[in-house]
Amino acid sequence: MLPTQPFSAETVPTDNLFAIRAARRPAIRRLKLLIDDDGLGFCAGVQDAGADPFCERSADRRFSECRQILGGCFRFESNSEALLQLVGAAYAGLPSHRLPNAVPEFRIELHLLLRQASPAIADPPPVQTQSGAGLLCGIMDSSNYVILAPEQHRALVVVSEDMLSHPYHLRYELIEFAVFTLATRGLGLVPLHGACVGRQGRGILLLGASGSGKSTLALHSVLRGLDFLAEDAVFVQPESLLATGVANYLHVQGDALRFIDDEETRRWIRRAPVIRRRSGVEKFEADLRQGHRRLATTPLELVGAVFVSGQSADDPDVLLSPVPRDEIAARLSADQSYAAGQPGWHRFEQRLMQLGVHQLRRGHHPRASVDALCRLLD
Repeated sequence: MLPTQPFSAETVPTDNLFAIRAARRPAIRRLKLLIDDDGLGFCAGVQDAGADPFCERSADRRFSECRQILGGCFRFESNSEALLQLVGAAYAGLPSHRLPNAVPEFRIELHLLLRQASPAIADPPPVQTQSGAGLLCGIMDSSNYVILAPEQHRALVVVSEDMLSHPYHLRYELIEFAVFTLATRGLGLVPLHGACVGRQGRGILLLGASGSGKSTLALHSVLRGLDFLAEDAVFVQPESLLATGVANYLHVQGDALRFIDDEETRRWIRRAPVIRRRSGVEKFEADLRQGHRRLATTPLELVGAVFVSGQSADDPDVLLSPVPRDEIAARLSADQSYAAGQPGWHRFEQRLMQLGVHQLRRGHHPRASVDALCRLLD
């Protein structure tokens, strides 16, 4: 028979009560040992870790700001002004994109821990991901990690002071990881590794493997006056094919400068910081918000997609070739393996197949590739 009321000390048999109490003791002892041995490193700076082992009472979020990103409203709260400055470096000055659906508020807490005693390293360890119990995690080490609760539209980013000397990895692999994942899940967007440029509200999706020339093509598209939406990550509403992104930085390698005739543009790129990808490739990180570059002021409606190829065209006057319709689905899935497993992918795939997908091979100069994109946008 099921009990009609919760168990209490009076309703539990004496032998079982002793067993329950005995089972609790090792867990309590383990927590006490962690506290006594300074094992709770993530609670650094707490005066009484025994009274507040999870830093719940000491949470100090004096600094906060809201940003409109990817069609969503993001509230950032932090105990560190330096962390919020990194948020500003990434998202200040961007056009406020709005999507047709209702906009939920996303909340991201940024916690800065005291500097760790570990020796200085050239690069922080790569992020390892895990999921379970409705949570998503990205972990560099015990003091630098992200925990996301997509259903609650919330995330916790924990960072040690050591990471402030690695602003690119901190912004790109921890903060943007939280922002992009929450927006994807909360707004029903398809996340794509690619670039997007356009004009007059119409956009072309640039896909292709790393090193195929997407960033160089995006750069020359901007120099020709096209609107810049994103260079590395594009987010698409599968039904409307409205694309949004973060139009902050453009990453170009030094050898791309040989195709730029304007000396002022060359100086602008050369003055930019140099970042190093995990692959070891070094690129200039040029901030498109500086100067008179055209940023897409609204989400762009996709009118097609191209696979950017690193191969030169057999005929320099014919750079574009249509991808056969029966090959589009397989090529899209192979190019976007993560997105292909997300909700909304099949509808996105169907809509793109209706519009058509092309392959773009290289001409003698990136200007010829931009001319080909302009023809698709007309």
